[in-house]
Formats: sequence, structure tokens, C-alpha cells
Amino acid sequence: MSVNVIYEDNHLIAVNKSSGDITQGDKTGDTPLPDKIKLWLAKKYDKQGNVFCGVIHRLDRPTSGLVIFSKTSKALSRMNELFKKKEVQKVYWAIVETKPETPKGTLLNYLKKNKKQNKSYPVSKGTPESKEATLDYELIAESDRYFLLEVYPKTGRHHQIRTQLSNIGCVIKGDVKYGSRRSNKDGSISLHARKVNFIHPVKKEPVEILADVPNDPLWKWFEKEVEKTVDI
Repeated sequence: MSVNVIYEDNHLIAVNKSSGDITQGDKTGDTPLPDKIKLWLAKKYDKQGNVFCGVIHRLDRPTSGLVIFSKTSKALSRMNELFKKKEVQKVYWAIVETKPETPKGTLLNYLKKNKKQNKSYPVSKGTPESKEATLDYELIAESDRYFLLEVYPKTGRHHQIRTQLSNIGCVIKGDVKYGSRRSNKDGSISLHARKVNFIHPVKKEPVEILADVPNDPLWKWFEKEVEKTVDI
């Protein structure tokens, strides 16, 4: 089973997840990423017996991009603490169908999850079981039909980016659940976990990991557009 490993040391391993891969076992019975990584590590290091792979955070099945796992229980507990303290900065790219009214801004909502629908909704502050959700976004490129947003989530709520962008009329391409006009051919949604920054929990050194965008013409076009603005 192949996994796209983009970072590895003695404590952590990061992969660029394809849409469709799952980070946790579910009712489909499909092989989750931790199991694929265990097989990859066992083969690479010729390990016999159990291989440790701890789940630190998750990505929705149709979302692509960067996911970090731990190779030791010590790294798992320390990374969990970093996430809890919000000391891990995550950056997402989202291709949306409508241009936001303002090119950059902060979104603050209270979200409530409907477990039966596996969907979150914006609700009024104080609604029972609701959770505060905050993100920053910026428009960084646009085509004649679509718009690329860079998103910095400040909280980690269920379907947070999908819900909050949909709520301002910026539905993610392919995300039919949150109002997209049509699905993507491969079943993905155009949301990609692009980058992560944190201080390594063991080495105490800054770490930045970047995940390439999916091998898709629109994603690649947007990537080149962003590179042009960076080069200027």
C-alpha cells in the first residue's frame, strides 16, 4: 500500500493525503492511513511485530493534504499538547465558486454538529452543544470561474472551513454537502491542507512542512498563479 510521505524523523511522519483516504477507520471498512503507514514503516525498516503510528489530527475523507502522525507515544502526547495549546499553525487552500465580498477577513461563528447528517451548521451564540469557530482567510488568486482562498483556522471544529466559507456564500468547489453546484469527478472537494508550522516537540526546532497540491489541472494552474505573485 503506497503512502506519500513528505516528512519523517525518529518521532514524526507526515503524509500528503489523497482525497478518499481516511485517517480513521469507519463503517466502509477501507484501510485507514495509520494502517498503511504501519505497513510502510515495517517494510522500510524491516520491522517485525507491532509498529506504532499515533493519530494526532484528522482530515475529512474528501479533503486532500498534509496529515501528521507520531511514531512514538511520547511524540503523540507532546503533539497533542501543542494542538491543544493552539501552537500548531495550519494553512489550507480552498478553491471556491464565488468571490468573497472582502479579499481578506476573519470569520467567527458558533457551529453545531448534526451527527445524523454528519454536517455542521452555524447557530446563535449560546445554542446548546455549539462551539465557537474562528478562521482567517485571504483571496490569493482567481480564474474566470473560481477563486483560491488561503485559510488559517484558529480552531479545529467539525467541517469548520467548509461550513464557515459556505456561510458567506463561498462554497468550496465540489462540496455538494455544503451547497456546491456539482461534485468533482473524483469525489474530492477542492480543499487542501497546504502547510503546517510548529516547534518540534522533541528536538525543539522550528518545523515547516508543505504538501503539494493534487495533480489536477485547476489546482496546478492556481499553484502557478500564486508562484507568480511570490516571485514579483
